[in-house]
Formats: sequence, structure tokens, C-alpha cells
Amino acid sequence: MFEKTLEYSIDSALKGRMTQEAYSKAIEQQNSISEENYGTIKYLAEFAVRPMFRTSVHKTPADYGIEVWEDIYFPSSDGTPLEGWYIPSVKGESNKLIIINHPMPMSRSGFTGHFGEPFSGVDTLEIDFVAHMAHLSKAGYNILAYDLRNHGNSGAANGGICGIGRYEWRDVIGAQQYVKNHPNLSKMSIGLYNRCTGGNAAYEAMYRHPELFEDVKCFFGPLTVSMSALMTSFAGLMGLDNYMELMDFEQLKLGGFTNSEMHPQNYAQAVKMPYFMAQVKDDIWTDNPKDAQEIFDAIGSEEKELFWIENTNRRFDGYNYFGIHPERMIAFFDKYLN
Repeated sequence: MFEKTLEYSIDSALKGRMTQEAYSKAIEQQNSISEENYGTIKYLAEFAVRPMFRTSVHKTPADYGIEVWEDIYFPSSDGTPLEGWYIPSVKGESNKLIIINHPMPMSRSGFTGHFGEPFSGVDTLEIDFVAHMAHLSKAGYNILAYDLRNHGNSGAANGGICGIGRYEWRDVIGAQQYVKNHPNLSKMSIGLYNRCTGGNAAYEAMYRHPELFEDVKCFFGPLTVSMSALMTSFAGLMGLDNYMELMDFEQLKLGGFTNSEMHPQNYAQAVKMPYFMAQVKDDIWTDNPKDAQEIFDAIGSEEKELFWIENTNRRFDGYNYFGIHPERMIAFFDKYLN
């Protein structure tokens, strides 16, 4: 005969992830929400924790007249295979290297909203990150750009879950180790260009392994975001922002993280090198300027700058900004890598 010998409670099972109060609210919301709205909350939870598609590497440096580059391959710190490019400066030999990654659900080359579904369900814009690389290469910088796990051409890991940095920090570590162990790249002055998810990942990588970043000269970090701000705004656009506890619970059920667990503010104090943040001031997908200012204030750097991208409320315009207006980007790297 089976005899129960242990007592379990939701508070101990979810301690540090969801409190008893938040869990109770989630169950109340689950019991009261309409079937249609519940489907939307589940959709948003899925979006928060798992890329619904892989964005292809849809452009190469050849699109900008760059004839010499190479495909590279290296492991994340946990062994996940990562793929990328090494693009040497088109101006000739250079001792300056910029390591670049990208947001979720994009790839190293950007985003293909202009291809139609399924991408246009997120946004209809093309985002062209290769344009940024071309500007930097033509300004005298070598580029190492790579796809994060579960994105682009890199390997799958963690059941396909994206942690908006909580797993991807291992990829940032892998890139640092690849450079440090490379006979030529290890001799170069290094700057980082990590956006959104990639920026969040870099914060946590620096928090966990600060010794790997002691020689990094600077960090260009546009559009980092806290997931509570992002997902509350998404839910609010659909009139469902009073179901955030239920969304957190659905994210946990999918094997992901709660929104607060993915906050970059938790690790931002570990950023110590000169730092440049850019944000869409009226970003309709967040509660900017509040969220961006909180992240920026948490950054541990003594030298830091926050630049507001204005005259748009479209987040994806921010990703394209420095491909169209590269002057600030180049000036930042020129200041700290020369």
C-alpha cells in the first residue's frame, strides 16, 4: 500500500520563482479568464520563452562589397555549437576587433519581416545588421559576429528555450574564450556590440566571469530591455495586462523563466567598461523611458552614455538606426579602441 511520507507546497516548489501570492493570483486568473484570452496569454508566454522561428542569415558581407570574410565555428561555454563570421577590416591590417551578437528572434544578419509570414507576425520591417558591420569594417575594424543558440545557424540547446540572456550568457563566454585562445585575435583591442537579448547575456556573462572581460575596452549596447516591461506592454496592447501572474506561470510551464527572472537589472552592475546605451524613447513595446533609464542607472560603468532615438515609437527602427546613422557608433569605438 502506498503511504505518503512527504509534504509539498507550491511555496517551496516555486520559491525564488513564483511566490505563493503570485501563484494564487495565477490560478485565480486561470479560472476566470475567457478561453480566447487564455489562448492569447499562452501565445505571449510562448513568445517570451521560445523563438517561434529561426530567422535566416539572409545577407552576407558580399551585399556591401566586402569580398573577404570567413565562416567561423566555436563552442559556447557549455558546448553548444555556435556559428558566425570573421570579417577583417577592408582598410587593411587592423589590431581592433568588435564582437557582435543580436536580439531574439533574429540572426547575426538581422530580421526578415519583409519576407512575410511567419516573420511579419512580429514586425514587417527588414533589419539589416550587416550594414552595421560594413560601416565598422570600412572604418578600420575587424568584426566577429555570431548567432546565439537557437538562432540563425547556431545549435539548438535548452529545449529551444530562450532565456533573454539567462542561457545565452554562455554564448558570450564562448565568444570571449574563442578570441582569447586565437593566435591572432587574442592580440587585438576588443570592443563589444551586443543588442537586446545579446546585451542582457553580456551583463550576466560579466557578472559570472568578470575575469574574461578585464581587457575589453568598451561596450556598445543598444536596446537592452527588461521582460516585465516588454511583456506587460505586449499584454496591454491586447487589453490583458491584468494577467501577468498567469503569463509568468505559463512561461514556467513551458520550461522557461518568469519575466522578472530575465531582468537585465539583476546583472547590470557587473558592466565596468565604458558603455553606450541607445533606446527608442517612445518604444510602444516597453514603458520607456522608465525601463531604459532603470537599466542604464544600474550599469556599473563610470563612463556611460544614454542616447535616445526619437521620432518613432517602433522598436525595430532602433535596431536599424546605426546602420543608417553610423556616426555615433563609429565615434564611440574610435574613442575607446584607438
